[in-house]
Amino acid sequence: MNRYKKIKTYVFVGIISTLSSTPTLYADSGWRYQQQSDDLNNQTYSVAQSPLPKPGLYDNIMLSLVCKDHTLQSVIETDDLIASQGSSFTLEYQIDKQAPVTLTLKTFPDSKRKGYTETDAKQMAEALLSGQAVFIKVNTMIKTVLSISINLDNASTPIKKVLEDCASLTTSSQQTPSTNNYSFKDFEADFKQLTANQQQKILPQLKQLISNKQQSIN
Repeated sequence: MNRYKKIKTYVFVGIISTLSSTPTLYADSGWRYQQQSDDLNNQTYSVAQSPLPKPGLYDNIMLSLVCKDHTLQSVIETDDLIASQGSSFTLEYQIDKQAPVTLTLKTFPDSKRKGYTETDAKQMAEALLSGQAVFIKVNTMIKTVLSISINLDNASTPIKKVLEDCASLTTSSQQTPSTNNYSFKDFEADFKQLTANQQQKILPQLKQLISNKQQSIN
């Protein structure tokens, strides 16, 4: 029986040792880039994520740049209440000693502690690339202010990767032809660019196409 108790004690101590040695992404760990999956929408999206502050210095706030569904988002996540789901709130950030910038973000439909902006995301991303540190203040619905200072020394590579991901996705989608947006004015403009000989070759084909369409309708 005593032997059984000793075994349980060793197992318990081993578990505690393992948990205490698990690394925490504090400020010294730096920014990181990762790709994550959204199982509900079967999508893969990329994230540049800031580290959490060391305990006791600031509020637990995490800043992320996210490229999801061809769109760049600036996302803020806290341990404390920001606003009710789907509500607007203000965030102020200051790069080094530059003038502070105030943005309006919106909490996600399923969260009171996580908000985002798409409108000002690129502006904020470019600002983060220009400095050494960013100081952030989040104004909550209960009139409290959450704050954090985030080191930007190694933020450049993760942020640029996310921007590149969004840029490549946008370019790819723009290169996809869309026949629905081709208007009669577009046709006229294209037709006028053809030579007289080319126009004469196309007109009989158009006439035959229209004739066949009319017959199918009748």
